[in-house]
Amino acid sequence: MIKGIGLDIVEIDRIAKAMKRTDKLKDRILTINEKKIFDGYSETRKIEFLAGRFAAKEAFSKALGTGLGEQCKLHDLEVLKGAAGNPVLYFKDELVNGFVSITHSKQYAAAQVILLE
Repeated sequence: MIKGIGLDIVEIDRIAKAMKRTDKLKDRILTINEKKIFDGYSETRKIEFLAGRFAAKEAFSKALGTGLGEQCKLHDLEVLKGAAGNPVLYFKDELVNGFVSITHSKQYAAAQVILLE
């Protein structure tokens, strides 16, 4: 049974502009393990990756029903690659019972999270 659904979309240009202003943006959004993946990408792919991870974390917080804040912080969430290369979501180091899908185009990154009971 579905416990929650969350969806988020991020403008790629906003992330690119923010990354030019400060290199701390990746530190605010990504965990240590996510930064290891991020560091291996080209500059264009880094922007897509960061936007996609932010969208996934926002979508999870919406599915959870809390939004980002005290109960659900960006670093409480981690999106890693599963065995088949699919994104797998962890919340406070626990595998999430549900699904996450991330997509990007030239202008947008979007993510959807479905939480199961």
